[in-house]
Amino acid sequence: MNPFAKKPTPREAIRNSKRELTNATRGIERDIGTLQQERLKFLARQLIRLRQQISTLQGSRAQIRGIATHTQAMQANTSVAAGMQSASKVMGAMNKQMDPAKQMKVMQEFQKQSAQMDMTNEMMSDSIDNILDDDQAEEETDELANQVLDEIGVDVASQLSSAPKGRIAGKKAVADDSSELDELEKRLAALKNP
Repeated sequence: MNPFAKKPTPREAIRNSKRELTNATRGIERDIGTLQQERLKFLARQLIRLRQQISTLQGSRAQIRGIATHTQAMQANTSVAAGMQSASKVMGAMNKQMDPAKQMKVMQEFQKQSAQMDMTNEMMSDSIDNILDDDQAEEETDELANQVLDEIGVDVASQLSSAPKGRIAGKKAVADDSSELDELEKRLAALKNP
């Protein structure tokens, strides 16, 4: 402080102290803003590094899964190869034991016996059917015919008694047939020549 300077009035002292406080507050706010920006940049860098590490780990996981899949495929191929090897050994042993000519002879004999058995079965079933059908067919036919006639109300016995008997009825029927035939021929001729 200057000893020769005028003493400030209380109002000027308050104004000066207010100014100094405002300047100090602005400086603190600037420092806070600067610190926040620096901290924000630091956090952004960490976030970027973290994302890079995550993508690297995901790539590694995909590679490990691919290796596991290849390993399983190789194991499956090995199992298939072992199975094929044992199957080929079994097939070779079977081929050694089986004589193709002998197997052909057995198959032909089987076919012959099977055909003979089929013919025997067919003959037996036909004869049984004929025996059963003859008796049953006649009875069923008579029963069915009587049932139909009863349903439509026709009494065959009463109509047969009123029918004409002898040669006269036969000649009359022939005459009726010939007159009907003549009539049909006339109609046909009329249709052909309009």
